[in-house]
Amino acid sequence: MRENIVELNCAGKQIYLVKTAHVSKSSVEDVDACVKEIDPDSICIELDEQRYRKLKDPQAWRETDIVKIIKDRQVGFLMVNLILASFQKRMASSLGSTSGAEMIEGIRLAEENNKHLVLADRPIKTTFSRIWAKLQGKEKIKLLSTIIGSLFEDEEISEEDLARLKEADALEAALLEVSKEFPTAKEVLVDERDRYLAQKIKTAPGDKVVAIIGAAHAGGIARHIEEDTDLKTLETVEKKKGFSSYIKYLIPALIVLLIVMTIFNNKDLGLSQIRSWILWNGTLSALGVLLAAGHPLSILTAFIMSPITSLNPLLAAGWFAGLVEAYLRKPKVRDFEDLSEDTSSFKGFWKNRVTRTLMVVLFANLFSSIGTFISGIDVVAKFIESL
Repeated sequence: MRENIVELNCAGKQIYLVKTAHVSKSSVEDVDACVKEIDPDSICIELDEQRYRKLKDPQAWRETDIVKIIKDRQVGFLMVNLILASFQKRMASSLGSTSGAEMIEGIRLAEENNKHLVLADRPIKTTFSRIWAKLQGKEKIKLLSTIIGSLFEDEEISEEDLARLKEADALEAALLEVSKEFPTAKEVLVDERDRYLAQKIKTAPGDKVVAIIGAAHAGGIARHIEEDTDLKTLETVEKKKGFSSYIKYLIPALIVLLIVMTIFNNKDLGLSQIRSWILWNGTLSALGVLLAAGHPLSILTAFIMSPITSLNPLLAAGWFAGLVEAYLRKPKVRDFEDLSEDTSSFKGFWKNRVTRTLMVVLFANLFSSIGTFISGIDVVAKFIESL
């Protein structure tokens, strides 16, 4: 048995965890050797339905409806997905391998040998949503800047480095570092998924199961394999309750109230508040679209809509600017075909119509929020002046 394979026993079932680095060539060999030696009843892979389809059909991007993505408020999720996929692809490329090759090998072996194929991972959208819901404001900014910063990294990773990452002690040390920076993210991204994967693996059909998993999850799965985990609790995204859930409604209402009261006290100051609100919100949101290289009409849309949407927590200027951008510069088949290549470089994000549209949405919303903060302070200051 290879050193990267961990054998477990649970309720009379033999389980073999193949510890892999998702971008390593040797991981494919480990998968092939383990399946041939064990001849399992089931093969579990660390994928959910969405990632499985993408791996099976790399051209599935062609069918993406960018307008639907914007309307369903999935822009941020898709952008993070693209950035992380780009980072993993660069790692794989530096090692002369293919990202997810060991999962593809597992799928191939299951199909060719008529084995049960189990998609053992939690939906990635749920994982990201649970992380985002639990993070505080500063943590969200820090995490986003870390993810975006990965676009600029060009560090070569050797097979020796990957081999060291497969060692339990080195891996635990790495996870400890992650937990210090983003304890909530580590809890959702690693700890919860360890429990989820363990439950799916131990309930896979048959008495012999081979599970192809990232090395980071091997220790956690081994710890939780005897436990019974309610998967529904790990698939639910908790909504914020209490006073914090009403703040997004209270702040716009307070802004409107202060402007109305200022107008009663001093009409000129009240009109100045309105101008400040429109100019700061509109100009900064338009600037965001400009920085994303948006169409002139998308820029104008952001300017017009931002002062309005900033007073309505159910709307966002970026959605309108993004829809205009998608209509005027509708992504072509080639843009979807080139996504993988374009997202591997910083320049490519502006070149590709898909990612450029996503950035129009994100930048318009981000800069609109900054404009809301600045103009909100000005509104309060002028109200105090009117007293």
